[in-house]
Amino acid sequence: MPEIQLGAHTVRSHGVKVARTHMHDWIILLLLIVIEVILNVIEPFHRFVGVDMMTDLKYPMKDNTVPFWAVPMLAIMLPVFVILVYYFIRKDVYDLHHAILGLLFSVLITGVITDAIKDAVGRPRPDFFWRCFPDGKRVFDPVTKDVMCTGIKSVIKEGHKSFPSGHTSWSFAGLGFLALYLSGKIRVFDRQGHVAKLCIVFLPLLIAALVGISRVDDYWHHWQDVFAGGLLGLTVSSFCYLQFFPAPYEVDGWGPHAYFQMLAESRNVNPSNGSNVQAELESVYVDSQHCRELSRVNTHDSSPILEGTNGRMGY
Repeated sequence: MPEIQLGAHTVRSHGVKVARTHMHDWIILLLLIVIEVILNVIEPFHRFVGVDMMTDLKYPMKDNTVPFWAVPMLAIMLPVFVILVYYFIRKDVYDLHHAILGLLFSVLITGVITDAIKDAVGRPRPDFFWRCFPDGKRVFDPVTKDVMCTGIKSVIKEGHKSFPSGHTSWSFAGLGFLALYLSGKIRVFDRQGHVAKLCIVFLPLLIAALVGISRVDDYWHHWQDVFAGGLLGLTVSSFCYLQFFPAPYEVDGWGPHAYFQMLAESRNVNPSNGSNVQAELESVYVDSQHCRELSRVNTHDSSPILEGTNGRMGY
């Protein structure tokens, strides 16, 4: 068996093998795409909107500050770009495959949940009045007092999809995953106190937050819609990330689970190659082990002082 080295697992050498191992996951992704399309085609629930309720739904109609096409660019293409940059630096197909797969699962699961809730709740948007009555002339059912919209059907349909915010949930799903990915790669939680690393991790979350704020500023969503969308995106992205990677604060937080499993299996299959695997693991863990040693030294240095203090207190 050839020597296992960092950077030896490329798309050309191991890409097909890794993809075949997760073939069922890619099939599930295609199924999620189909479900997402169906949820956008079906008609959402038309919630009762009475005369008095229109008071809070008369905000002006505005264009999107962040257009619909920009959301996939921020939530998917930007993280994919960062993942590809890391791949060209380290040449690890396990990291590349699992990062992209986890990212797509994060965004698509979030999208399906978001649109399913949108269709089920049918909450009117803040600008629903002008969607329903473009000419400003209100028409209500004489018996039920429910609105009888006279606007364009597609515009009215979109007006019943306020909760939760899709822009926000997608942004936090993709950029939240990117924040976790970066925190593992640059080892934010190495106990060295480098706050600059936190700033790098917070940057994707800031972008996602600004996308959410724009939805309120454009009167496309209520603040509750944005809050729920952000919480949903962050929750799903956390679950999806931890499915493929250790927690960022762990010693192995820099790499995917599959990579370490591959190293362990290689050592078990060919014991003669165990020294090579062990050497690789030692080279990878050197920084974390160094941090641990420093922590032990600091604790040991402070123990005589504590012991002396305790001794004086005893007398």
